Amino acid sequence: MNRQKNIAVIAGLSVLVGFAAATAGYAVLRLRQSARLAHKGHPFDKLARAEGARLLVVGDSTAKGTGASGPECSLPGLLCRANPSLTVVNHGQDGARFEDFLAQLEADERFDAVLILGGGNDVLRMTRDAALRDSIRRVAQRARVRSDLVVFMPPGNIGNVSFFLPPWSWWMTYRSRRLHAIVSEEARANGALYVSLFRDRDDDPFARHPKRMSARDGLHPGDAGYELWQRELEAQVQLSAKLRKIGRSAAARGPAF
Repeated sequence: MNRQKNIAVIAGLSVLVGFAAATAGYAVLRLRQSARLAHKGHPFDKLARAEGARLLVVGDSTAKGTGASGPECSLPGLLCRANPSLTVVNHGQDGARFEDFLAQLEADERFDAVLILGGGNDVLRMTRDAALRDSIRRVAQRARVRSDLVVFMPPGNIGNVSFFLPPWSWWMTYRSRRLHAIVSEEARANGALYVSLFRDRDDDPFARHPKRMSARDGLHPGDAGYELWQRELEAQVQLSAKLRKIGRSAAARGPAF
């Protein structure tokens, strides 16, 4: 009897291991497709009137706007639509992790705001918590050299991406939750703002309406997804209102000579 039980347990574990391996292989294939999508297109940049506010964007493929139908439909593009006089300098790069954002923040030129979009690659590549916290802290400190107004905006719950099946979806949710917790803590400790996009599956529009909210790769936001991100950005930290106020103040001072 014990021998039969042991055989049943081993067989059950074999099935579970096989299922986990199969779902992992499917996820890797979809991630490769997503990487190919990320290499297409270019980040949104705009040089506007000299008296307008100036925004520096750093981050990964979401900073570039991967998944949007065009650069103007990316989050930086949507911010310019709301702020026509806004100048945007975009240093976002495909595949970048927080440790890579430091290079994007090099130089001493000042900006009115810095928007940091990213963190998903740290989740997917399993960056250890201690290393992730150190990178986020250094990014926050470096960003404050470039501007007094710094906003961190990590992606939502990657565990809700449709091609991540259990048990990998559970692990990605845990990793996403840790990312948001660390970003929130380090942003607060270093005088920066934090926008929360993390949602449990039942409350996540990306999980409930994946075809409408996500790009064809299933990982990046589509146009509707970036519009949702913009609404959350405005609701939580009122970035556009802050940028418009800065622009009006600059216009009132007139051009510098």
